[in-house]
Amino acid sequence: MSAKVLDGKSVRDQILAELRPRIDKLKANHRPPGLAVILVGNDPASEIYVRNKIKTCGDMGIYSEKITLPDTISTEELLGIIEGLNQRSEIDGILVQTPLPKQVDKHRVLVSLLPEKDVDGFHPINVGYLVAGIPAPRACTPAGIMDMLRRYEIPLAGKKAVVVGRSDIVGKPMALMLLHQNATVTICHSKTQDLAGECRRADILVVAIGRAAFITRDFIKPGATVIDVGINRKPDAKLIGDVDPDAMKEVASAYTPVPGGVGPLTISMLMANTVRAAEQRLCSK
Repeated sequence: MSAKVLDGKSVRDQILAELRPRIDKLKANHRPPGLAVILVGNDPASEIYVRNKIKTCGDMGIYSEKITLPDTISTEELLGIIEGLNQRSEIDGILVQTPLPKQVDKHRVLVSLLPEKDVDGFHPINVGYLVAGIPAPRACTPAGIMDMLRRYEIPLAGKKAVVVGRSDIVGKPMALMLLHQNATVTICHSKTQDLAGECRRADILVVAIGRAAFITRDFIKPGATVIDVGINRKPDAKLIGDVDPDAMKEVASAYTPVPGGVGPLTISMLMANTVRAAEQRLCSK
């Protein structure tokens, strides 16, 4: 039996379609949701990500502002811009695109956002809410993966889940979200002994390490669901994930392709976080 492809584009389209009537209602009762995106410097990958985020806002009827700043900016100058956005009532969400230049204190920037406007879900208060299982903005990529697993009706309760990678953006929040759905979760990283053995125990294997095709068939339990978060560019410019694509197809029961798997989910969940922030601000008036 061939493995099921978990189509991120299809899930993205479902999420965005469900958001449209909520956006229309906000417009009719108040104003459109508002998102400010801060881009520091001219990192080519960041420019593409920001362009896609702004374009999706336009397609969805979400008000957006792109704030482009020089890579010589100081931490204090950036904090001043964020404080101005915190005060503006028509801005529901603020996103600071990373990476930031070396002279900018990333932690101070992160905690300067109002938690309710932190649509990336990275503010320590929102991370604390995730740990406690309290509703708050959630990190977009793992939240999108959870939505995909739900829509494809992949059972999680009682299953062994292994997350390879411990970043604040994907690995740690992913493990917590799986834990909240009653999976038994192991987090693996560069110091893990017998990584292949740990991965082979997984019914759900989530890989986010940034190493092209590092996970081979020896790491995959037959019939597992494999979620490949990695996006790596090969010398011929083709994209490949962190998992060997042939191994996923041949050993897994379901898997996310690269491209077209996890990637499309991130921006759709950013839109969902922005709409939810706008709804909550309207309710609190």
